[in-house]
Amino acid sequence: MKLNAIRLQNFRQHADTRVAFDSGLTGVIGANGSGKSTILEAIAWALYGNAAARGTRDSIRFQRAGARAVVRVELEFELGGHRYRVVRGLTSAELYLDGAESPVANSITGVTEFLQRRLGMSREEFFHTYFTGQKELDVMAALSPAERGQFLSRVLGYERLRTAQAQTRERRKTIVSEITGLKAAMRDPAVLDQEWAEVRARVEVAERAEQGAQQRAAEAERSLVVLGPAYDQEVARRDRHTAREAERRGLDVERQGLEQLIARNARDAADVATAAAELQAVAAQLAPLSSVLEEFQALEALARDDGRRRVLVDNERDAQGELARMRERLAQLAPAPALEVETAARFEVVTRTLAELDATLVAQRSTYDRDRQEAETKRIALRQQYLELQEQRERFVQLGADGICPTCARPLGESFRAVLDQLDSQIEAVEMDGKYYKARMEQLEAPPEALRTLDEQRAAAQRELQSLVAKRAKIANAIEELRTLEGTITAKAERLVALQAELAAAAAGYDPVRHAAVRQRVEQLSALERRAALLSAATERGPSIDIERRQLEERRAALVARADAMTAEAATDPFDPAAFEAARAAIDGARAEQRAAELALVTARAEARSARDARDRVAAERDAQAAARARLEALSVERRLHEELDRGYTDLRTDLNMQLRPELSELASAFLSELTDGRYGELELDDQYALVVLEDGVPKPVISGGEEDLANLVLRLAISQMIAERSGQPFSLLVLDEVFGSLDDVRRDHVLGLLRRLNDRFEQVIVITHIDSVREGLDRVLEVQLDPETGVSRVVDPEREVEGPLLAEVG
Repeated sequence: MKLNAIRLQNFRQHADTRVAFDSGLTGVIGANGSGKSTILEAIAWALYGNAAARGTRDSIRFQRAGARAVVRVELEFELGGHRYRVVRGLTSAELYLDGAESPVANSITGVTEFLQRRLGMSREEFFHTYFTGQKELDVMAALSPAERGQFLSRVLGYERLRTAQAQTRERRKTIVSEITGLKAAMRDPAVLDQEWAEVRARVEVAERAEQGAQQRAAEAERSLVVLGPAYDQEVARRDRHTAREAERRGLDVERQGLEQLIARNARDAADVATAAAELQAVAAQLAPLSSVLEEFQALEALARDDGRRRVLVDNERDAQGELARMRERLAQLAPAPALEVETAARFEVVTRTLAELDATLVAQRSTYDRDRQEAETKRIALRQQYLELQEQRERFVQLGADGICPTCARPLGESFRAVLDQLDSQIEAVEMDGKYYKARMEQLEAPPEALRTLDEQRAAAQRELQSLVAKRAKIANAIEELRTLEGTITAKAERLVALQAELAAAAAGYDPVRHAAVRQRVEQLSALERRAALLSAATERGPSIDIERRQLEERRAALVARADAMTAEAATDPFDPAAFEAARAAIDGARAEQRAAELALVTARAEARSARDARDRVAAERDAQAAARARLEALSVERRLHEELDRGYTDLRTDLNMQLRPELSELASAFLSELTDGRYGELELDDQYALVVLEDGVPKPVISGGEEDLANLVLRLAISQMIAERSGQPFSLLVLDEVFGSLDDVRRDHVLGLLRRLNDRFEQVIVITHIDSVREGLDRVLEVQLDPETGVSRVVDPEREVEGPLLAEVG
């Protein structure tokens, strides 16, 4: 794996930082808390997601970034001949392969799983081998003996043998289960052969019974063919007799109805004669109808004119009242234009005042916020410095005057008290500065009086401005109403003049008493007119009644003739019930025999089909039994094969584990000898995979903290080298975070030299440290700086800063 570049946006204290990585030995140097390890954390977060980040997801966001500011890490790297670009945010992730425009994975889970498969390591395994985080050199010491062996086997690829062996054992278990199931399902061959003979005999008996049933059904069918025509003739004779009787009953009913119709026709003829006599008397009474109708129509016209005149009078009165109210409202709205000019002038004055207050308030608030933020930043930096000084003092107190200086590796001696006094003086100075900035924070806790006064003045100006806006809206509505009202008054005045002219032209002289009397006379004559119409219609039915009488008499004669004809037909085609019953009994017997024969045939066929199905089932079972025996033989061969594979995997894993500890000890011993100038030339892993330093071939019972860190470091380098050489993983990267803390200058130089000599196995080595003295032993240095004013970290390359920064950073 080779890192190409990474970009951090609002990630921890990095607002916008881009780092380009080169081959060789690169150092990332900066003070504690400047954001060095954040770059390491961002690389792990891009690869493995939130599980690789410290704290919660919300704590990742830069504290001074906006609520909607994007949090994103974009990492570019090469692995196995492919180029990868992963872009991860708080709620999204995308992975691009070989410069493609479309991602190969576009979800948080999908990107993490894809990269973990390609890297071939979990997050913990990655951090415990190639990616060494701060204070994680002693990872092996934190594991149990069994866990140490499993860890080394897993990271070196040996654990794949355990996986293959587990799959082999699972397959063998499946084979054994299948063999057991096959044996349990197989039947006794002798019982199966006896069942085969029984079903074959059953098929022969059933087929003979089926042939007999077919012959019986054929004979019943022939009997029906012989008896059918005679029975059909008797049925036809019975049907004709039944039809004649039904028709005779219908003729009797129809004749009775005709007699009733003839009687009603006679009554209708008498009613027509009576109506003609009454019509002559009514016609004489209707003579004055035309003159009464003419007078009534004239009175109706006068009534309509009188009603319209009353409506005009009401409309004139309403129009005069409405016009008076409009003119009164017009007088109320007349001052609106002048008031609008006055309000607009005041609105401009208040607007200018509010703008001036806003400008002043922004300037004073910015000054207040800047002072408060500066005090807070200074206080945080002093608190961190105080903790570091206290930690240094406690370390020196624990060492004592006889202890070895962790920096120069010489006894403290007489310098012990001077160092403690110097640290106490520095702690006291930091405490005094901290108290000052704490008081300054308390002083700036509440805004100054001038700022609060400006807030109150601005609020008052805003309230007045809102009142003026509402007032101007009301004035605008009044002016608009004034213009509309002027036009409406003109139209209403014109409408009143038109109403008065129309009222003057309306006709008079209407007499309601005479109108009522004439209306009553018209109603009386109209009733007589309707009665005359009914009588006239009744007299007009006389000719049709005569025609109806002749038709009814003709139909009665036809009915009598049809009844006589049916009597003659019955005499020539008589029906004998006894003969009909004899024919029906014969045909019913034949049909019963046919149904019995068909039922017997169905039963015989079902038995024959069941017998053949039983024969086929036993035949299939015999074939399945033969196939099962063949399958059982094949599974037995496969089971023996998987048993041999299981034994082979066990032997192979045992051999590899026997070789693992000596080879790893040899590599670590060579690294340890180089770093200690031959003082310690041998390091081994015991049978519990515990780390043991040998001095002159004898285990050293007690080693110092620095020696322990050095031993853990060489073990970590040996593990990484073995992975690169033997596991087949295409890694060329080694990252070490703060591994020089307990080493003196000489051993630091040895470590740097050793890392440089490993460039044939690790093309890219990145060292993260706060110790500036290692700068000379590095191929390239990247400085991480924290701006105390803005709280933003930036990364610079001193060697390339003149030509233009290699790393783009925007704070």
